[in-house]
Amino acid sequence: MSGDVAPVLELDEVSAAYGPYRALFEVSFSVESGGAVALLGPNGAGKSTVARVASGLVPVTSGRVRVDGRDMTGEPAWRIARAGLAHVPEGRGVFDSISVEENLVLSFRRRAGRRMVPASLERAYASFPVLGERRHDRAGTLSGGQQRLLSLAKVLVVPPKLLIADELSLGLAPSVIDDVYAGLAEVRRSGTALVVVEQQVDRALALASSAVVLERGSVAYCGPASGARSVVERVLERRSRTHDAGKDAGPADRTTPAKAVSPRRA
Repeated sequence: MSGDVAPVLELDEVSAAYGPYRALFEVSFSVESGGAVALLGPNGAGKSTVARVASGLVPVTSGRVRVDGRDMTGEPAWRIARAGLAHVPEGRGVFDSISVEENLVLSFRRRAGRRMVPASLERAYASFPVLGERRHDRAGTLSGGQQRLLSLAKVLVVPPKLLIADELSLGLAPSVIDDVYAGLAEVRRSGTALVVVEQQVDRALALASSAVVLERGSVAYCGPASGARSVVERVLERRSRTHDAGKDAGPADRTTPAKAVSPRRA
């Protein structure tokens, strides 16, 4: 934290679970205003759970979630969104059966009011020309990458304080990922802080100033983006060794899934 300015997002020793399955273990990190954090780790490490906890979609079992210094622990997702946090989840996040423009109008009316819709549409089409070209097409007919751009356009025109982008590059061609990350860079230039949940380490670290690496629901690294790559490599190597050992073991030698994923706590 710099001076008296609170982080736009702060997770303080947050734990979370899906029923009996414990997914996060005392996760702590913060995002400064205008900053960008890469949230990295292998599949199943807890990255998307962190995103859902921050946006109020998954309740915490312990710890605190703060947005702009306000304790939002246990608040519903709509209240957290009203506080300035936007979450673009994994997948496409658009209404397939209506047009591109209708998707944007619905979002802009809710976020900026009816009078701002024409100017907002103009800015969206200027930022993402392909959306202007296809404004009258049903959103479900767009490519996967174009649908991700549509999701970004909804928040770019009325920038939130913080955007959580969850695996936006998933399943996309490299050239399309370039467009998606150009959109994220534009969101950041508008003054919005970012949490980028990503499997593509190089892409995320090139955009971010700091990084958090998760391993089995716990923080393995929290610090400058420049120091994260080696940690990610070690985490992936450990995961690979564990996986190979599991394949070689006989049924009686294998640990139960619950023991395999639950770090010990004092």
